[in-house]
Amino acid sequence: MSNLQISLAIVGGLVLAGVVAYNAWVTRRNTPRTAREPEPDPAPADTLPQADDGAPLPESLRRAEAAMPRPALDPEARIEPTFGAELAGEPSERIEPSLDGDAPVTVVPAEASDAPRTPPVVPITLNTMVPTLEKRPGLDALIDVIAPLALDGLVSGEAVIAALPATRRVGSKPFAVEGLNDSTGEWESPRPGQRYKALQAGVQLANRMGPLNEIEFSEFVMKAQAFADTVGAAPDFPDMLAEVARARELDVFASGHDAQLGFTLRARRIAWSPGYVAQQAARVGFVAGALPGRMVLPVSQPGQAPLLSLSYDTQAAMADDPEQSALREVALSLEVTHVPCSEQPFVRLRQAAAALADAMDGVVTDDAGRALSNEALDAIGADLDNLYEALDGRDLSAGSPQARRLFS
Repeated sequence: MSNLQISLAIVGGLVLAGVVAYNAWVTRRNTPRTAREPEPDPAPADTLPQADDGAPLPESLRRAEAAMPRPALDPEARIEPTFGAELAGEPSERIEPSLDGDAPVTVVPAEASDAPRTPPVVPITLNTMVPTLEKRPGLDALIDVIAPLALDGLVSGEAVIAALPATRRVGSKPFAVEGLNDSTGEWESPRPGQRYKALQAGVQLANRMGPLNEIEFSEFVMKAQAFADTVGAAPDFPDMLAEVARARELDVFASGHDAQLGFTLRARRIAWSPGYVAQQAARVGFVAGALPGRMVLPVSQPGQAPLLSLSYDTQAAMADDPEQSALREVALSLEVTHVPCSEQPFVRLRQAAAALADAMDGVVTDDAGRALSNEALDAIGADLDNLYEALDGRDLSAGSPQARRLFS
């Protein structure tokens, strides 16, 4: 072969090797990371059979010892398990049930140890993962149009429920009826077996669909009047123009103070599978949500809206083989007006985003794909502080029932 042929063969081999290496790199880059099973802890050396000098026995001897017959235990000579500390006359731990019915908490008496106390670790149970339903907030003159319905006498809860309209909405606004309980003296949604001495109907002034308008107010009057006629009540409706003006003013305030924050976590190199995302998010504290491809971070108080939500492609989550689906980004979102300021939601959002980015080899960006610096995040935090103060000044504190209804 001539030198030219040899050179061409070498160049061709290098090109072929480069193509193979590039294809391998592309395949590896497009193969998503999958969730890993936790590795079992290796057995400690002191649990293995040992010789007289303390060294572990060889594998062959351990197998021989395991194959040897064991003497039968006498059931009459059985020793019940006890706490060694009690036998020695020392104070022992006692197990007391928690007040909320969750997992028991170990309580150590003060005289048992001089070491500093540490808070007990309570295992995660279904009760801590699935919040209980919160009682529906009642009508509030701050965000509702309320029409009193006077009664000549007591009316049963069954009669009130039977007279309720089929739909509980007026246009795009929620419609509700409440009764003044004769025994408790509190306003509540009608319940069977109760008796009410007064009723009131209400419609929300504004929500994210806009303010209450004249047409919706007229529909509210007709719906409330029909209900009052059925139960034999006399309604007293407020002035329409005044209530519509109040609705517009409330909507202007809500539009200027509604905030929904969203961060995007993007993969730097290797994509993720849905199982890998769920595994890493669970380590930060997220639990599965009600919809595929959505996880939530619960707040400290049960029944409240979730602190944060994490979402990714729903089709990838519902695929026949989700582990073969490749995700290159997930979204972290915070409903600012739905979470109390005491939960420090923005701080938790930053911490969760940073922890996931570090564990998953990702980068935190905005919706446009621009990486978010610490300076930009600090500026967002300062704006949120001003937002919380404005909401508090209007008696619509973030996370309150009124705020959650208004910003919905």
